[in-house]
Amino acid sequence: MAIFRVFAGSDGESHIEELQLKEHPELGALTNIAEARVQEFDGTRDMDFHPLPERRLIIHLSGEVEITTSDGSKQVFRAGDIRLMEDVTGRGHAHRDLSATSAVYVILKD
Repeated sequence: MAIFRVFAGSDGESHIEELQLKEHPELGALTNIAEARVQEFDGTRDMDFHPLPERRLIIHLSGEVEITTSDGSKQVFRAGDIRLMEDVTGRGHAHRDLSATSAVYVILKD
């Protein structure tokens, strides 16, 4: 299992970093949740750069997704990987399904 954070930097670009749960214990006990849902996608999503409307934690259950940050970094996410998506401003990230996917979406309150 890997946890990654996608965030907007002060430069207006999105960046990605790997997080260690032991250094971010708040991710192990989320208490400020607006909504949680399980979603399935058919593998056809291919979205250009966009910021998200809210912070969210995405827990991948199946399939593969490629995220490209506006700084040029790319990361493939698979079952068991977790994304903390915090790029709600700036240029955002691009998203491409590499296969059909399913994931738990946890919408976080600010």
